[in-house]
Amino acid sequence: MAAQRRAGPGGGERRRPAGGKARAGGTAPGRGWALRGAAPGAALLGSAVLVGGLLGWSLPGGRQGGAEVLARGSEAVRDRFVEVACSGDYGAGRRFEGCTPRKCGRGVTDAVITREEAERIRRIAERGLSFGGSDGGASILDLHSGALSMGKHFVNLYRYFGDKIQDIFTEEDFALYRDVRRRIQEKIAQTFGISSSAMYLTKPTFFSRINSTEAKTTHDEYWHPHIDKVTYGSFDYTSLLYLSDYAEDFGGGRFVFMDEGSNKTIEPRAGRVSFFTSGSENLHRVEKVRWGTRYAITISFTCNPEHSIGDPVLT
Repeated sequence: MAAQRRAGPGGGERRRPAGGKARAGGTAPGRGWALRGAAPGAALLGSAVLVGGLLGWSLPGGRQGGAEVLARGSEAVRDRFVEVACSGDYGAGRRFEGCTPRKCGRGVTDAVITREEAERIRRIAERGLSFGGSDGGASILDLHSGALSMGKHFVNLYRYFGDKIQDIFTEEDFALYRDVRRRIQEKIAQTFGISSSAMYLTKPTFFSRINSTEAKTTHDEYWHPHIDKVTYGSFDYTSLLYLSDYAEDFGGGRFVFMDEGSNKTIEPRAGRVSFFTSGSENLHRVEKVRWGTRYAITISFTCNPEHSIGDPVLT
């Protein structure tokens, strides 16, 4: 049977340095990724592409090339958080008790998802993306809507493969995906002092694969600075789970917070989760990938149940 969504409650590659691990592929969705060939009304897909004083949070990890490095790929980060002043993006609309940000910032942790789990999750992305992929350097796979990059467009994976979808994915794959999403949601709630049950998964939530292939359409231009809550009005909290290693699997591709006077970077590491409030206080971009392949999942949350989506399931 085909996979279905459960209704919600509301240029050439540069040769890698010697000694690095080789993996195939490449993405992080960029500004303006419109779904073509997927379900009608499917959302625009965009950025990749997720407090101070709390016990156990450490200080940022140093500076590199004039930018502050919040987390290096070579270090294991237990819990790290930087609080920033909230923008006015959360005051114009409805406020949701127990969820709407009253404290804003950005966090990173290597203590929520193991590297082994990240390897298993990456294999889900690799299998799905092996049936498609963008002509340019950025490809996506959305298990919720079925959107899969295919050439210069998108197809609906579930319509395209029908009952054969179970030859690609297993229920164990989807169960791991749901469990990882739940743990990330709980970590965000704990960090920001909100209720996990008051947060809802929202779209777009997707796998990304980036390599150094030249962009063929605007869908491949993932590197533009953007604000998630401006691009997608429903976003309140954004998270990214990295599935490959900076400087080992790929070069470039760091996540950059663009603050006045100084950029703050996160170097991806398999199993690392970065998360942040989605408003203008966290303008960000992804550096261009220079070589290799960068895998990640963007998992987004809203406080508004009207914008919620359900976890993907095989039925």
